[in-house]
Amino acid sequence: MGRTLTYPKRDANTVHRYKHRATYDLDAIHSIINASQVLHVSFSPGPSDPFPAILPMIGQMGSFDYPSAGLDEPLDCYLHGYVSSRIMNLARSSEGDGLPICIAASKVDGLILSLTPNSHSFNYRSAILHGYAKLVTDEAEKLWAMKLITNSIVPERWENTRVPPDNAEMSSTVILKVKVVDGSGKIRDGGVSDERKDKTNEDVTSRVWTGVVPVYEVFGDPVPSPENKVSKVPDHITTYIAGMNKQNREYAENAVGVTLPVEEQH
Repeated sequence: MGRTLTYPKRDANTVHRYKHRATYDLDAIHSIINASQVLHVSFSPGPSDPFPAILPMIGQMGSFDYPSAGLDEPLDCYLHGYVSSRIMNLARSSEGDGLPICIAASKVDGLILSLTPNSHSFNYRSAILHGYAKLVTDEAEKLWAMKLITNSIVPERWENTRVPPDNAEMSSTVILKVKVVDGSGKIRDGGVSDERKDKTNEDVTSRVWTGVVPVYEVFGDPVPSPENKVSKVPDHITTYIAGMNKQNREYAENAVGVTLPVEEQH
């Protein structure tokens, strides 16, 4: 069995609250990032603005130098954006390692409905990455990253569109490459976790329903655009929809049956 690679624990990424839910495993963290349609990217806009900035962006983990690298290996995070956006301008003018940023992703897999409000929770997966962002200037790497991100929306979508992008599209699109310094994840699977004092209170247990409501994303039937001239929805789309709907439902439902860690068994 191979060695499991993990991110180093630093002050910024070490989980303290419910630390038994924490993971520093590269595979787990990268999987959460890549499973999230939207990543929330935060950065400091500069000394004149007292508030941190946070943007919803699309991105994917990958390695241009080692394209066959798996999610369990060291990877960069590629983010897609517009040429004149604030984060791109800051990254463009940053010196040294690049613009310090934080990337966050989360998925909700279930509603935990308990006997008391304080015991309510979610089944969830969350991940954060810290790293330094620089603009990708090499055209081959930029095209590779654009393909990576496009195919994260629907696999094989890049190959089934008008490619390569033209000069105007290449000029208006900027790719940020984030060299990851550290990261961590937090995962909660399982059922209800109530305190013993409540579980033995018949007045409470006789009137309060408890359990888990699985939560999962469902992709609907494709709706053609008014300009669409292709009568049949391509297989790469229908196959992806069917596969993801099955995968999302199975994950959420299977998460309910996971045995709670001893720290949450009362």
